[in-house]
Amino acid sequence: ILNLFTEVTPKRVRSLTPDRGSEFSKYHELMKELEIPVFFPDPHAPQQRGTNENTNGLIREYFPKGTDLDELSDINIAKFVQELNDRPRKVLGWKTPAEVFFGQTLHLI
Repeated sequence: ILNLFTEVTPKRVRSLTPDRGSEFSKYHELMKELEIPVFFPDPHAPQQRGTNENTNGLIREYFPKGTDLDELSDINIAKFVQELNDRPRKVLGWKTPAEVFFGQTLHLI
């Protein structure tokens, strides 16, 4: 998980709210390494992770539930990520996540 944060400046990551999956069982190490708090939502409370739940819905528009992501090429996944990050969001004042997070539109491909 730490690799996901290698290109992000520390001021951009202020906290992390993961789901309650076992992949975060070593969250104490993550907190120490990133020097940020980690919060866990209450069980059965998806509203506590609203942005994540909305993003999951957007992902399902591209990849229906049950899609084996291992069968997708890295290029297809990169295109999807770019498309999703370049998609304006109402909650961001119709800016894209890339514009808000990085201050510019990204063109990875």
